[in-house]
Amino acid sequence: MADTSTIERSIVIEAPAAEIIPFLADLRRWVDWSPWEGQDSSMKRTYGGVQGEVGSSYAWSGNRKAGAGTMAVTRIAPTEIDVDLTFTAPFKSSSKVEFRLSAEDDSTRLVWTMTSPQNLMAKVMRVFVNMDKMIGGDFDKGLAKLKGAVEAR
Repeated sequence: MADTSTIERSIVIEAPAAEIIPFLADLRRWVDWSPWEGQDSSMKRTYGGVQGEVGSSYAWSGNRKAGAGTMAVTRIAPTEIDVDLTFTAPFKSSSKVEFRLSAEDDSTRLVWTMTSPQNLMAKVMRVFVNMDKMIGGDFDKGLAKLKGAVEAR
C-alpha cells in the first residue's frame, strides 16, 4: 500500500446533522465557508450535475494561490459526505475528503478528514513544510466559518 498523509480536524456545531449536510453536499454552498474562498476574486467556477446529489461536481481555475482542480461528491448519507478532490495546478495531486457527523448532546460533532497519497513530490514537500500545520489551520478556519454559517440560520 502506498504511503498516505492524513489531515483531520473537528468542531461541534449547535445544529442537527440534517442542517449541516446541505452546506457540505451542495458544492455551491462551499463559498459560504471554504477557507480558500477569497484567494482570487476573478477565479472561474463551474458546477456540474445536480448539486446536493452524488455525482455533482465543482471545478475551479484561479491565480497561483487558488490553483485549479475539481471536486466530485461520491457519497451522501445522513451523517456522511465523501468528496474526491483533484488539484491540477500549481501541482497535481488527488485526495479523498470525508465529513463525518455524530450527535453530541444537543449539537453535532463534525470531523473533516483529508487523505492523500504520498507521491515523490509530496514526500519532498514534507521535508520543508509541515502539511498538517499548514492545511490543518485552513481546516480550522473553514470549520469555524461553517459553524457560523450553520448557526446563523
